[in-house]
Amino acid sequence: MKTRKLLLGDEALALGALNAGLSGAYAYPGTPSTEILEFIQAHPLTAERNIHSHWSSNEKTAMEEALGMSYCGKRAITSMKHVGLNVAADPFVNSAMTGANGGLLVISADDPSMHSSQNEQDSRFYADFALIPVLEPSSQQEAYDMADYGFRLSEEFKIPVLVRLVTRLSHSRATVEVDAEPKAENEIHYPEQAPQWVLMPGNSKRRYVRLIEDYARLQESSETSPFNRYTDAADKSLGIIVSGLAANYLAEIFPEGCPFPTVKISQYPLPKKMINRLADECEALMVIEEGQPVIEKAIRGVIKSGRTIYGKLSGELPRTGELTPDSVKEGILKVKPDLTSLRNEDVKAASTVTVPRPPALCQGCSHRDVYSALNDVLAEYESPRVFGDIGCYTLGYLSPFNAIHTVVDMGASITMAKGAADAGQHPAVAIIGDSTFTHSGMTGLLDAVNENSPVTVIISDNLTTGMTGGQDSQGTGKLEEICLGLGVHPDHLRTIDALPKNHDDMMKLFREEIEYPGLSVIISRRECIQTARRHASAGNKNVHRQPKTI
Repeated sequence: MKTRKLLLGDEALALGALNAGLSGAYAYPGTPSTEILEFIQAHPLTAERNIHSHWSSNEKTAMEEALGMSYCGKRAITSMKHVGLNVAADPFVNSAMTGANGGLLVISADDPSMHSSQNEQDSRFYADFALIPVLEPSSQQEAYDMADYGFRLSEEFKIPVLVRLVTRLSHSRATVEVDAEPKAENEIHYPEQAPQWVLMPGNSKRRYVRLIEDYARLQESSETSPFNRYTDAADKSLGIIVSGLAANYLAEIFPEGCPFPTVKISQYPLPKKMINRLADECEALMVIEEGQPVIEKAIRGVIKSGRTIYGKLSGELPRTGELTPDSVKEGILKVKPDLTSLRNEDVKAASTVTVPRPPALCQGCSHRDVYSALNDVLAEYESPRVFGDIGCYTLGYLSPFNAIHTVVDMGASITMAKGAADAGQHPAVAIIGDSTFTHSGMTGLLDAVNENSPVTVIISDNLTTGMTGGQDSQGTGKLEEICLGLGVHPDHLRTIDALPKNHDDMMKLFREEIEYPGLSVIISRRECIQTARRHASAGNKNVHRQPKTI
């Protein structure tokens, strides 16, 4: 029996996992993947079955925790944004060698157009590198259906499965048919091939031979996948290969059906037989895919027939940003300028109705007070440098503060400031948020501790993971203890309440620690203005809102 629900793509995948017998979900928040774990946390079945749904410290720990649950035979997911997969790359790549026991889905939400990201990387490259199969839904319904299918595929081939979402699918809604009753969870059971979970060279060499064999079987599975489809058509002058979300754009510009034969791909490895059939039957090929030209590059080594291939590499489709129905239409018209069905309507220009609004720190945000005091102090120095990090406070780069000089990846503020100090830079200031610090900053701080590097580290603690909507921060209430445990000298571990009235005190504190010829850590603390409002409206008081020392 089925029911219908209106769901985001993220929510559809999350509900599909719950209804497929999920036992554990592990994640670190990151747009556009955050809503997956949030949906699971709020769902009644999670409380009823005591399904694990806590945030992890970072994507690497989340991947390893999910792998541990899979080892015990239970079904698990781990979800992250595409740059989070970089953090999880070590266990992700090695999980192809260990394999999976209970079904394991690794969900990576890519962000074409960089709505909230440092780059446009495509997670399919990671899966190809690791020899891990990929599911790439083209709709919210497929996102739901792929959860159960993905678990079964994972358990059949004893390997994790990467599920690749993109922003437009993650954050758009559609009606989805869902199961009325969830499946039971797996019972605990342990791997039959126990040695492959110990990645010593002798075991890994045997496992790698089997992995190559299984990858060939996975390719055959792609040929018969319900999510890969060959659709014939009369006009053989062009064959179209379309993947994931882009299938919707093709359907939108050809509402009566595409006039060219089409291979729609949503499961990888690539279905080579389908692609070669298309190449044999058509005079030329065009590849339409969201993200980087993964398929377009790969099919040059797949097709047996010499065919012209159009797409992003040849310039018919834009290489950067998201595809749109209009850009797909333009691309096809470059190849088929006489296609009258597409000439009936002119391609629409980009909308000028909505004026872009640059992001800014919230009024009343504690980061504003930190940057205001820091800028006033650094104006006293000739060439100060501030190394930033990933979070709300990254917006300190913009006007009116213009306060930071670098932002690279999670945790890089401390390590880059240390490297700059090693080069002789003074002042070398790192600014990092509380959640980012526990995500990736602690090991860099340990490096600085071990050399007593002349670096001033500011942990701007707003008691939450503010950038992604106010999820729990792993370091809340524990930052001083963590820093002391890492070896920061107690005399140079300072805490202050980040308030406008403390502006002069903050300046004095910053100045003192910048002048100290060694490592110092300043924790500037005040609750995020947005979460404070939510706590106030709910009648809650955060017990960690006040600093321990001034």
